[in-house]
Amino acid sequence: MTTEPEVLLEVKGEAGVITLNRPKALNALNLSMVREILPRLRQWAQDPAVTRVVIKAAGEKAFCAGGDVRSLYDLGRAGNTAESLQFWREEYVLNDYIGSFPKPYVALVDGICMGGGFGLSAHGAHRVAGDKYLFAMPEVNIGLFPDVGGTHVLPRLPGAFGVFLALTGTRIRAAEAFACGLATDVVPSAAFPALEEALCAGGDVERIIADHRIEPGPGAFADRADFIADAFGRGHLAGILGALQAAAEGEGPHAAFATTLLTDIAGKSPTSLSITMEQMRRGPDLELGDCLKLEFRVVNRVAAGHDFYEGVRAVLVDRDNAPQWQPATLAELDPAVIAAHFDPIPDELELLAPGT
Repeated sequence: MTTEPEVLLEVKGEAGVITLNRPKALNALNLSMVREILPRLRQWAQDPAVTRVVIKAAGEKAFCAGGDVRSLYDLGRAGNTAESLQFWREEYVLNDYIGSFPKPYVALVDGICMGGGFGLSAHGAHRVAGDKYLFAMPEVNIGLFPDVGGTHVLPRLPGAFGVFLALTGTRIRAAEAFACGLATDVVPSAAFPALEEALCAGGDVERIIADHRIEPGPGAFADRADFIADAFGRGHLAGILGALQAAAEGEGPHAAFATTLLTDIAGKSPTSLSITMEQMRRGPDLELGDCLKLEFRVVNRVAAGHDFYEGVRAVLVDRDNAPQWQPATLAELDPAVIAAHFDPIPDELELLAPGT
């Protein structure tokens, strides 16, 4: 029986083309895939015949549904956190390399794009969303935090929309992604093959994408943008929750929305929420590489803790959706413990020089 490669790497015309090829696993990213993609990107960076890179995915359901967190859970439960941390280490190095890639990097994103898929697409210059695009950073649901450069990207989105996405794990479509800047362009899914062919043929990348793009409309959150900006722009969890509580108790147009958000946030890991809020505070002052170094410190602490394993158990293993977080409430959290997640570690993340 022939085993399909998990990643297809080929040169077509002037383009280096990466195809994530685990459609049955929603193209979830694992360490072996990272170890295939990064060396090839480094090769293409030095190859004058390759003038741009295109990353896409096999199948119709997902670009990449995230990192293979079930495998990371199994490693941690078996006491092998060193191997799971090696995945995060090498993944973050890849994320940073994409962010400084010296040639046009075009992500053709259709279907589910979460977590690790965000890391493969969000740091490139061209982020093209298709009809089935579905984005979320749902890490707070499983006791993790929005990593892979979320510290850099999300707090920079206008109107505190990235803070909203980070704390709630809300799913958005192409129109919303375009409106907030997560997607640079929206192209009909049916036009993806023609767009890829044109990109491979050479020519100006911006013009080629412009020839295929459409205007997606305002998006589902347009009428709530001011409310989200006000509530989630408070700079601290207490202020955000207070704004939502006030709206929920009022008679304004956002009362039901605020009530839903409060109920949803109440079910998430208090530790994850607090870590995420601290990311959103620190991120605007840091470059991508420094954000990833910070995230690697945090993930070392999370991998040694309780909530990540409890969250994955509740959502992906036992599927009872009844996680028992430790601590169980925000009121029980020690701010010093949260701050310590960001402290230096003995084996800090080391990044590659751009384009090398």
